[in-house]
Amino acid sequence: MRMETARIVLEPFTLADVELFHETNTSAFVRRYLWDNETIKNEVSRQILVEMEKCFADLGWGLWKLMTKDTGEYFGYAGLWRFFDEQQPQLLYAIHEAFTGQGYATEAAQRVVDYAFEKLMFSDLLAAVDTDNTASVSVCKRLGFRLLEERIIEDKPTLFFRREAD
Repeated sequence: MRMETARIVLEPFTLADVELFHETNTSAFVRRYLWDNETIKNEVSRQILVEMEKCFADLGWGLWKLMTKDTGEYFGYAGLWRFFDEQQPQLLYAIHEAFTGQGYATEAAQRVVDYAFEKLMFSDLLAAVDTDNTASVSVCKRLGFRLLEERIIEDKPTLFFRREAD
């Protein structure tokens, strides 16, 4: 289930990618919002990848590792994942700090959104963002997501955005 954009190659993670995945999840820049600044154990990353392989096989979705098309450099991930007991998976992305501010998050997330609507036939898609993560709020807005509500999740204000299929 490999996908591409103008600048990015998206490939599903496998268990062989556990170190890449874990490195991203434990970087200070990513864990600040994604893991509420907690450093997760390698085993947690491995368990997520086991579940992700099952989701790709059974449901056609999961998280894709992101690599630049020109050099093949890995710089994060994007995809669909279940959070907060929602019925349907949500849009999720994590970009290494050195790659922020260059449109990579928007480009990768747009490809995932297109996949969700065109291949998986989702009627809508949610994205949850920490209120103070202004960069991700901007990405959601650029992708046409509209603010649905604000909830307190684990004592943190979290914005829920929704986008309907065209």
